Amino acid sequence: MPIRPENRWLYPIDWQQISRSVRFERAGARCERCARPHLRRVAHLGDGRWWDAESKCWRSDRGKRIAIKGGFVLASVRMTFVVLACAHLDHDPGNNAPANLKALCQRCHMLHDAAEHRWQRWWNLFRVRAVRDLYEDPRVTRERIARVQ
Repeated sequence: MPIRPENRWLYPIDWQQISRSVRFERAGARCERCARPHLRRVAHLGDGRWWDAESKCWRSDRGKRIAIKGGFVLASVRMTFVVLACAHLDHDPGNNAPANLKALCQRCHMLHDAAEHRWQRWWNLFRVRAVRDLYEDPRVTRERIARVQ
């Protein structure tokens, strides 16, 4: 995932080398959670199951071989382009211990960061409301609400 400019200072100078080492040397250019390959188009069913073209089998969201029972609708198969990123498991960009870093595809990275993203969304909304409370005249706001009703 791209690093926001305001957070760039939290990462070490050699972050690109650390990230490359984790993604390609340790993980072998595959997601360490679901085993999707880096920079490849992958067919998937939207629920985590995906087609591994190299092994010619379906894999689960954890990378294990699975047999699809009952088939599936061909229209439900979608394609996605996989890009690996190096994720901090504890969400602390200052903690670059090898045990704290994992190579994850976009899907796994978003699932891993879901709680953090929910909190960030709440915090941004809270800040906007707080600033609005500081600078808006409450009488004007009440008048606007009365006009709408």
